[in-house]
Amino acid sequence: MNKAVEVAMLEAKLAQGLAEVRDAISEVRFGQGQTQGQDQAAGVKEIILEAKRVKGLTWSDLGKAAGLSPEFTCSACLGMNRLEKPRADAVAAALGLGSGVSAALQQFPLKTWDRAVPTDPLIYRWYEMLNVYGETIKEMINEKFGDGIMSAIDFTMNVDRQEDPKGDRVLVTISGKFLPYKTW
Repeated sequence: MNKAVEVAMLEAKLAQGLAEVRDAISEVRFGQGQTQGQDQAAGVKEIILEAKRVKGLTWSDLGKAAGLSPEFTCSACLGMNRLEKPRADAVAAALGLGSGVSAALQQFPLKTWDRAVPTDPLIYRWYEMLNVYGETIKEMINEKFGDGIMSAIDFTMNVDRQEDPKGDRVLVTISGKFLPYKTW
């Protein structure tokens, strides 16, 4: 038998049994009466990423299932936001995962990260951009809006690919509500 065919058959068998195994794992990890800590959140994140990979799904697919943007859905699946029950159920179903993962997606997240300086090259570039241009962005916002901040709560983001003859570009659009500082 051709190795590629054999691998494909094994992956198909894995995908069939994966949902039941993951559901059992998540039920044990996130059973009734437990709270979701960082270790549990990391476990759910890994389960979701593996199911997404095995099923060949995209964040757009999961966003459509949830009725949300791919960016917000991704953020929730990575543990930085939460989903309401119908949306969490839809994402878990699309991934072939069960109620334990859905319940975890409904938990209020603890928004923390392990490193002060990120080491993933793509994330580090964002860190670098904010270090280089952060004050410029602040100055431009203050000049146009006054003294205040841009909300990361009343916020949307869209990530697109922009074709360019010199090499395709990443187009990120961020929109946050301006919140002026109050004087009292």
